Amino acid sequence: MDSRKYIFAFVLTLLIFGTALYTSNYLNGKKIDDVKSVEDRVSLDILSSETQFNLLEETSCKNIAPSGFLSSELGPLGDKLTYAENQNFSATDLQSLKQSYFLLEIKDYLLMKKVTEKCGNPQTFILYFYGNSNDCPDCDTAGAVLTELRTRYPNLRVYSFDYDFDLEAVKTMEQIYNVKDALPALIINGDPYYGLKTVDDLLTNVPALAKLKADADKAAAASSTQATTTKSR
Repeated sequence: MDSRKYIFAFVLTLLIFGTALYTSNYLNGKKIDDVKSVEDRVSLDILSSETQFNLLEETSCKNIAPSGFLSSELGPLGDKLTYAENQNFSATDLQSLKQSYFLLEIKDYLLMKKVTEKCGNPQTFILYFYGNSNDCPDCDTAGAVLTELRTRYPNLRVYSFDYDFDLEAVKTMEQIYNVKDALPALIINGDPYYGLKTVDDLLTNVPALAKLKADADKAAAASSTQATTTKSR
């Protein structure tokens, strides 16, 4: 009887362990499939953007959405990149996902700069260069600060790049803006800012962000005044 109990317990343990392992592998496999699906859409978006560069010359500014051309895919792909980094995905999958994400960001950045030049609508661009937690212990906090800024100001355009990622397009960006290895690094409308900054630091000391805040406050005040006037009528 004792031996049967031990055998039963052993078999039951194997079943539980096997079920848990299968479930874990299934979920990770599904996440990877989701990543591949997004990558396929991104590849099409990147190809499409080449045509958009030419079409932009013939497009009226009133037909250009302020949210950008490729930006609809940036959020979902960024979320999946964060998930992949936290779940220790294979180096190959992570490399491919990062490459797609960074290329899409660069394309969106170039397109929106072209829109700004064509239509004369001022935009605030932040290029954020980060490193891993060992090389840049402040980078996670810096990312949270930028997330807060984007939440407050939806039209603020933030593009993040792994400083050490082996992609020529990213390296070219670093060379163009002369980004130093002093992470976290922010390039805001072409001007460099190094080290961890709080939201208040950035809104107070960075001219482009101070103007963004002032314009948003002015618009909010005008909207509040209009609402009060309409209500009084």
